[in-house]
Formats: sequence, C-alpha cells, structure tokens
Amino acid sequence: MSAAQGAASSPDERAGVPGPRRESLGLPPTAAPTGPGDGDLADELEEAYWSVYDGAAAKSTVREVLVRLPRIVRQIGRLAWQADRSATLAVVVLQLVSAAMSAFGLVASVGVLRELFGQGPTPDKVRNAVPQILLVVGFLSARALLEAGVAVAQARVTPKIRTALECDFLRLTAHVRLEVVDDADWHDDAYRASDRGLFYARQIVGQVVSLASTLLGLIGTAGVLTALHPALLPLLLLSVLPVGAAAVRTARARFHSFKRWNALQRRVRVFSWLLLERDAAAELRSDTAQNAILDEHRRLTARIAEEDTHLGVSSALLTLAGRAVGGVGTGVTYIALGAMLIAGWLPLAAGAGAVLAIQTGQTALTRFVDVAHLVYEHAMWVDDLLAFQERCRGLQPRRRAVTAPATVATLTLDDVSFTYPGKEIPALSGISMTLRAGETVAFVGVNGSGKSTCSRLIAGLYEAGEGAVRWDGVDVRDMDAESLQARVATVLQDPVHFPFSALANLTVSRGTLTEADPQRAWDAARASGAEQVIAGLPGTWQAVLSKRFRGGQELSAGQWAKIAVARGLYKNAPVLLLDEPTASMDPKAEHAVYQAVLRNKNRTDQITVLISHRLASVVECDRIFVFDGGRITEAGSHQQLMSLGGDYAQMFTLQAAGYQAASAPSAPEPRTAHP
Repeated sequence: MSAAQGAASSPDERAGVPGPRRESLGLPPTAAPTGPGDGDLADELEEAYWSVYDGAAAKSTVREVLVRLPRIVRQIGRLAWQADRSATLAVVVLQLVSAAMSAFGLVASVGVLRELFGQGPTPDKVRNAVPQILLVVGFLSARALLEAGVAVAQARVTPKIRTALECDFLRLTAHVRLEVVDDADWHDDAYRASDRGLFYARQIVGQVVSLASTLLGLIGTAGVLTALHPALLPLLLLSVLPVGAAAVRTARARFHSFKRWNALQRRVRVFSWLLLERDAAAELRSDTAQNAILDEHRRLTARIAEEDTHLGVSSALLTLAGRAVGGVGTGVTYIALGAMLIAGWLPLAAGAGAVLAIQTGQTALTRFVDVAHLVYEHAMWVDDLLAFQERCRGLQPRRRAVTAPATVATLTLDDVSFTYPGKEIPALSGISMTLRAGETVAFVGVNGSGKSTCSRLIAGLYEAGEGAVRWDGVDVRDMDAESLQARVATVLQDPVHFPFSALANLTVSRGTLTEADPQRAWDAARASGAEQVIAGLPGTWQAVLSKRFRGGQELSAGQWAKIAVARGLYKNAPVLLLDEPTASMDPKAEHAVYQAVLRNKNRTDQITVLISHRLASVVECDRIFVFDGGRITEAGSHQQLMSLGGDYAQMFTLQAAGYQAASAPSAPEPRTAHP
C-alpha cells in the first residue's frame, strides 16, 4: 500500500475493521415530481389486496356470469343450510310462493282488463270487474306478507352465516404455524379474506335472494305471456334483451370509471394519513413539511374532482344510451303487438295485459343484470374466504395424544437445521446442544446469525426441517404442539401491547384474561420491576393499558418491557426464553431484571435462555453459545471463551473498550515549570 493510500484509509480500516462500501452516485435532479403528472395514477399503484376481485363481473362475458350463477346459488344455499335449516327452508318456500303470487297477480290484472275492455268499458263491466280487482289486491297483499316473511327468515340466517364463517376464520388463523404467519403472502391472503370475504358473506345472502326473486318474476311473466298467446314470448325477449344489454354495458362502464376514481382516492389517502398519523406528527412539524404535503394533497383532490365530474357525465350518457336502446326494442315490440291486435290474433284486453307483463319483465331483467353482477363478483370474495380457510386447515400445528411434560430435566437439539419457507439458505444448520434444568445459557451473535430462530425451535414455534428437538429424550414432534408451547415462556424485545388491564397483561401468558393467582402476579411484577409501573397507574392492577379505551393508560417502551418480563415470569414455565427483553430499559432497570431472572438461580427446575447483544449481561451465564451464519461457532463459559480469543472475545473486547473510552478520565494537564 502506498503512503497516499495509507493516509486515505480510515481509522477503522487501519484497525482491521472494513470500512463502509462506497458506490458511485451522481447528483440528484433539482426537482422531482411526487407522482405522475398527466398520466393515469392507477398505473403508479400496486394492486391492493382488497381490490383483487373488484370488477370481476365487468371482465367476464355474460355467458361466464350466467354459467357460474347456479353454482354460486348452491354454495350460498349450502352455507345457509348449515347455519339455520329452518330459516333457509322458510326463505326458499316463501320466495317460491311469493313469485307465484306475483304471477297470479299478473293473471288477475289481465282478468281485470278483460272485464273492463272486452266489449268496451261500461258501468256494468266496472262492477263485474270488482271481484277481479279484489283478487289482484289479495294477491299483492299476500305477496307483501310473503316477502316480509322472506326478510324475517333472511334476517335469521344471514348473521349466523357471518358468525360461523368469522369464528371459523379466526380459529384457523389464530392457530396456524408460526412460519406460515411469517409469510407476507399469507398475510395478504388473510387480510383479504377477513376484510372482503367476511364482509361480502353477510351481503351475498340477500343478493342471492333478490336474484332468485327477479329470476322467478321473469319466469312468471314469461308464463303469463305464453298463456295469453305463444307469439308474445318472442316479443318479451325482443323487448327485454336490448334493455339487458344496455344494463350490462352501463354496469361495466360504471366499474371502469369507478376503478380509476378509486385509484386516485388511494393515492390521496397516502398524504392524508401522513398528516394524521401520530408517529409522523413530530417529524412533520420538525421539518415544517406540512405545507408541502398539503400542496400535493390539494393537487390530487383537484384530480379527484375532475374524475367525479367525468364519472357523473359518463353515467348520465350511458344511462341515456341504455334507455334509448331499450326504447327502440320496446317500440319494435309495441309495433308488433299492435299488428297482432289489428290482425285479430289478440283481443284488446289481452294486448293491454301483454303491455303490463312486458313492462314488468323489463324492470325485472334490468334488476336481474345488476344483481347478477354483484352476486358474481361478491361470490368470488366468498370463494376466496372459503379457499383460504381450507388452506389454513392444512397449516395447523401438530395434534398428538402425548402432551409436553410439566417439567424437563434436559432439552436436547440434535443436528437441527431449519429453512424458512420461500428461502434457499438455511437459517440454522447442524445445531446441536443440551440444556439442563437449573442452567442459564446465552445465545449471542450478529443480527441474522440464527439466535432467535433457534429459540423459536426450542419454544415449539417452529419445527426442525432436519434433526430433532427432544425433551427428556422424547422428540417434540411426537407431542401436541400447543401443549409444548404452553411449557415455554417467551419474552421478546418488541412485546405485544395487549389492550387489557395490567393484571390481564400478565395472566394472558397462561391463557386467561379473567383468572389470576394474586401471589404469583405480585412476585412476577416485583421481580421484573413492573411493580412500580403498575403501582403508579390509576386503578393499579385494573388499569387498562391502551389509549383506545376511555381512561386507558399509555406506557413507555421501557415500562412495556417490564410488563412483558413479568408476563413471562408469571407463566412459571419450565423453559424461559428472553430475547433481548431489556433493550428498551434504562441501565438500573436492566440490572434489576438480570439480578432477578438470571443471577438469582433459585429455579433449579427451570432452563433459562437469554439472547442479548449486550455481552456484559451474559457474563455470569453458565454457558454461552456463539452463533454465526446459522451455526454454533463457539460454546463455553465467559472465561473459557475469553481464553479462546475467538469471535466472542473480540466482540466483548470491542464493547468493553467502548465503555472504557467513554468513561476514562481525561489526562491531567502537565504542570508548567516556573523559574
């Protein structure tokens, strides 16, 4: 190395520590847009999990929609039957009778017209038509009562379907194996199924009922027209098909316009959330960035206003076009109907009844098209939910008759390897160790070295891909997974902030929110340092630890860490895993936790495992395992590892040197000699 190169080296590089990697980077531009200017904002956004099936019906052909509808109806019917058989049967029977009443009412209406216009209206004919009018009223009244009965039965069955699906969904997702939950794709699928599948599962029952009602109405109308004259049925098709085609085009165009509008809304929400987000509030004000974000928000909302106008105008024009096309079809139908009347093929009264039936059919078909699109699209969300639940059934933890023991003398890992789903490089490779009751051990190493993964294997949260984890010689794969997890207390660096009472935040570790062992809770709080935290809360043990509730309390990160340690101690499990539990504590609190948990070895029946980057905290552990690249590279006591002079000794020396350099007193100024 030349002198110039040596002078250019940083102090870290000269000390043998590699310096930061430097890449060539040009100057940035003087200005950059926050997003697309005149292009389509929808192109700039990833498709959200909740929009995957939006507009599915608009992308499908009419034939595809019609072919799939019967299967959808059967599927929803099966869910309803499982939820409430009597209510489902009532919906089907009442809906069929209601459709019959509608058809009979139409027939009776034709009878009224026949009485009134058969030989020209006269007072006698009006009187003779009264029984027919009363019959129409009776049919319509019966139909109203039947539809009320359908609504009541539907109100009984719909919430039960939603409740059954939601309970099944949460039960399955809450118990899937941990490595599944770590998969980001599974998370997207889970939130999509919850957010959309469960939402539309509640709506789709009513939509299927409405679909069946309009379809039965169409069938009834066709039957009435056929009874009046067989030639009227083609006229019905001629009248309603253009209306249906216009309705299909209108529904699809409305969707495409709405999707663009929705993309704009999604983008503007990004800026709205930044302005409202609590975590961003301090930095926004420190950077005085509010006005810049407000300007971009204003630009986007102006685009949304333009799209609103475009959507409204487009909808109006499409509706007009649909009515025009439908009007042409209706006009042709009425011309053909008039020709039939002139030719004497159809009596005048029957012609009037045909007009009434055709108008009823047009309304029913338009309604059928709209509802069919909704049912088709929403059924895809329900299918997605059911498929996700079926997938989760295959991802449940082991169920075995053998449960984990209440105590363990030795816990052995024998040549264990583990690879995360979707990864090629193993997170652990060839790990072997034996942990004994009454022993305190530490896992140390750089981030990503496998420490936490190994602890999760010990806790039964992951299952070894190769090798075996044994409790007193019994392979944990022969034990019920949840019983094993119940025997391990795990305290994490970022614990869950349960929005429960302070007491429930401890008792939840034993699977209950309502029952507590007072002495055990007090001992755990005192040993962890959470005693003073809880004592300072209004309501102490009963204080709710969440600002989302009225009177709820908010804790600092260090206070939550103490609560988490107390939770782990309250579980009183034969294995205690502490994964950086004191990272957010002040030095005094950290010292107290280590004194209570690690150094007072009063639990001869418990195995304690500590994962820490602060090597001063592991000095008094019985053994220390050094992880690197998923393997154990060193193992022994602190003194043994220091004598070895390997990775542990280097890490410990670096940390110790940092503290010594910061705390070393400055050298005294040399005295100046006076003559």
